Amino acid sequence: MSDAKKLTICHLFPDLLDLYGDKGNILSFVKRLEWRGINSELIEVKRDDKISLADADIVLLGGGSDREQKAVCEYLCAVKTDFWSYVDDGGVLLAVCGGYPMLGSYLNIAGEKVGGLGIVDMYTEQNKNRVIGNVVLESDFANGKNTVVGFENHGTKTYIKKCQPFGKVINGFGNNGEDETEGIVYKNVLGTYLHGPLLPKNPHITDELIKRALIRKYGQAELEPLYDTLEDEAHSYAVNRFSKK
Repeated sequence: MSDAKKLTICHLFPDLLDLYGDKGNILSFVKRLEWRGINSELIEVKRDDKISLADADIVLLGGGSDREQKAVCEYLCAVKTDFWSYVDDGGVLLAVCGGYPMLGSYLNIAGEKVGGLGIVDMYTEQNKNRVIGNVVLESDFANGKNTVVGFENHGTKTYIKKCQPFGKVINGFGNNGEDETEGIVYKNVLGTYLHGPLLPKNPHITDELIKRALIRKYGQAELEPLYDTLEDEAHSYAVNRFSKK
């Protein structure tokens, strides 16, 4: 792929939402682009910065504590029309952990109902007990059925309505512990409770998001295969260890 190609990655509020290794997700994007000769530009939007997605090709929204999560949700809702436009135009958005429930109609933070971005048809309530542990999914997000591994740590239950789940839970709690779903996929939006961070553990998910961003910007995407032997071995180990017997 030509060096002239470039993707702009927008990391939203890394100063507030960076509890669960989101820098690892950013590095996965940057390095897998670099190894293929594709340039990248990282834009960090921090507290009190003006939010603009006009030049973004990939947006990352991470996780944080209840206080930071509420503050960020209020910041984003003030410009949610821009988010809707970005999503409707096929923009790639990865919302991880605390950033994921913000995509719905509302979320419950420490007993307070907070309005969400309303991008997808879902809502989030408090859970009686906190859920912590390794997760294994079966997902068709990236070209056929694949496994996805990650770690969840949340005190909420999310109920999705008219949207596709990211995957079926093989091991773990997932969205709500009731319907075996985890995360959501809507257009080029991926929302998930899985962190750890997510992308280094699942390079096929990273590549799928990159591919979608390239197709949106350039009309095509031909990703050269990478030498992922170590990543694949680590992924397989997690699947074998944490899948239900």
